[in-house]
Amino acid sequence: MQRFFVDPAQVEEQEHRIHIYGTDVNHIRNVLRMREGEELWVSDGAEKEYCCVIEALSQEEVLLHIRYAQEPRYELPCRLYLFQGLPKADKMEFIIQKAVELGVYEIVPVETRRCVVKLEGAKAAKKTARWQQISESAAKQSRRMLVPKVEAVQSFSQALKLAEELDVCLIPYELARGMGETRQILAGIRPGQSVGIFIGPEGGFEEQEVARAVEAGAAPITLGRRILRTETAGMAVLSVLMFQLEEE
Repeated sequence: MQRFFVDPAQVEEQEHRIHIYGTDVNHIRNVLRMREGEELWVSDGAEKEYCCVIEALSQEEVLLHIRYAQEPRYELPCRLYLFQGLPKADKMEFIIQKAVELGVYEIVPVETRRCVVKLEGAKAAKKTARWQQISESAAKQSRRMLVPKVEAVQSFSQALKLAEELDVCLIPYELARGMGETRQILAGIRPGQSVGIFIGPEGGFEEQEVARAVEAGAAPITLGRRILRTETAGMAVLSVLMFQLEEE
């Protein structure tokens, strides 16, 4: 069944109605060609999702009748932040899609010293808007209760400043040693905490960047003896955390 996201202000729960506006109207009417009487799911981006039936369609609005509401626990009990070094080509789209499927809360594109891609100005804004669309599509497909935000491209210094506000910060690094210590660090993450994960671009992080991250409170961890691609490393960490944190 199709899924859409709305602002809580669009939900009139006592009247059993939800109002859909904007680009979703065109998607429902002209792309999906849905009609009155068809069912869809709506998430309020917080705690509730609604099974609805289309009551009326117009050029400006789709009016839904709420059949029932529920409070499923689709979201992880931790907020996971992926600080992703800008990769080449269209790898970022793949990374965003899979990170959303795995439960990430927010994605922060980061420009590091070894990044080949440089984004600024209008080009950066256009990319960010495209990445946000990828996040929304992945959130709909994977039955997320919210759409993870994709931040504007940040410098490494800006990213570290954001990470300082989190409870835990991890930086997988190919020169890190000690799988036992990594297991202890990951096992120590508890529900309710905010967790940042720094992933370098294709060339990885420079030693100075890792040192700055550690100085800011990040814990260097190892992902094993094999070197993982930038589009794989973040997924590996997110997968482990998802498995560890997923509630019954």
